[in-house]
Amino acid sequence: MTNEQSKKWNETKTNDSWALFKIMGEFVNGFEEMGLIGPCVSIFGSARTKAGTAEYELARNIAYEIANVGFGVITGGGPGIMEAANKGAKEAGGKSVGLNIDLPFEQHDNAFIDKEYNLHFNYFFVRKVMFVKYAQAFVVMPGGFGTLDELFEAITLIQTQKIDKFPIILVGSSYWKGLMDWIKNQLYDNDKISKDDLELVYLADTPIEVISHIEQFYELKDHSPNF
Repeated sequence: MTNEQSKKWNETKTNDSWALFKIMGEFVNGFEEMGLIGPCVSIFGSARTKAGTAEYELARNIAYEIANVGFGVITGGGPGIMEAANKGAKEAGGKSVGLNIDLPFEQHDNAFIDKEYNLHFNYFFVRKVMFVKYAQAFVVMPGGFGTLDELFEAITLIQTQKIDKFPIILVGSSYWKGLMDWIKNQLYDNDKISKDDLELVYLADTPIEVISHIEQFYELKDHSPNF
């Protein structure tokens, strides 16, 4: 390693130390803001879903019904499914929360987030903590890598008992069937997961199915942060 390379390495380590304060600040602000909102449901899905499509309208209707039974709705704050969910919550008069993050493409605040619940993050991992900690359920619409990331993180945290179990609902059985078949035929059949793990997710196709599953889960369980 040259002297110049060594100098750059040491500068990086110094910057990493100072970054801790920025990270702590995001956590403190997130906890303070989200802790005041009350029980919520996080809704995920593709930012590329166009307004007026069947998936967009389904997300909008699900969010409307979720807000109608008293839950706030949390999304990533951007376009597509996120916009649809925030719109549905807004139309129902519920709390509409957006956890935005700066991205090189796709991400911009949608117009249906409550002004007081429009939070911005620099770090994905801080943002993901907010999605999980304050959600009483995950509703997962068709989406891409980001949606899968949120889905499998939640499943892993529940499986490893790092957080309390809560409903994880995959909406669109035809979209998710291939993934669920692979999980069963590859992971379960090859002893990589247990039978209980297969039951951590629930498939639904309608708003009624989503709401019924959430309400049934909480018949004998209080609403509270997950950790």
